[in-house]
Amino acid sequence: MFNGGNLKVIRIEKNLKQEDVAKILDVARSGYAMWESGYNIIPIKQLIILADYFKVSIDFILGLTNKNTTIKNTIDKEKIKKRLKEFRKNNNLNQEELATTLYTTKSVISGYETGRYLIATPFLYTICKNYNISADYLLGRIDKPKYLK
Repeated sequence: MFNGGNLKVIRIEKNLKQEDVAKILDVARSGYAMWESGYNIIPIKQLIILADYFKVSIDFILGLTNKNTTIKNTIDKEKIKKRLKEFRKNNNLNQEELATTLYTTKSVISGYETGRYLIATPFLYTICKNYNISADYLLGRIDKPKYLK
């Protein structure tokens, strides 16, 4: 499961205190500290803000890769809808099967694929970890499908 990824690595690399990063994300320092320690999972909106602010990959932040790649693109909601559905179909999963894998409901998966709301970080992390696919690709931040090793 997600253990805070590289949140602390990025913060230290940038010579920032937890308070500084919390201010960037507009959250309490204690809330940020829980994300950094892996006690809680950083919500997708704050994850995207952090990735955009520091121009780093979401894959690196989540600890899905050790390579700190500079990413300049932010998320693309249209690509997210398309890529989540494409990912599911390429892996021969229907919405119900993916929902079962993620311990959620088919309507949640449908909501992600229609763009009603952004995919939750734990679900994104689980998909990427289980299927070795890049979070940055699924979120439309990079264009070529990237499979993690």
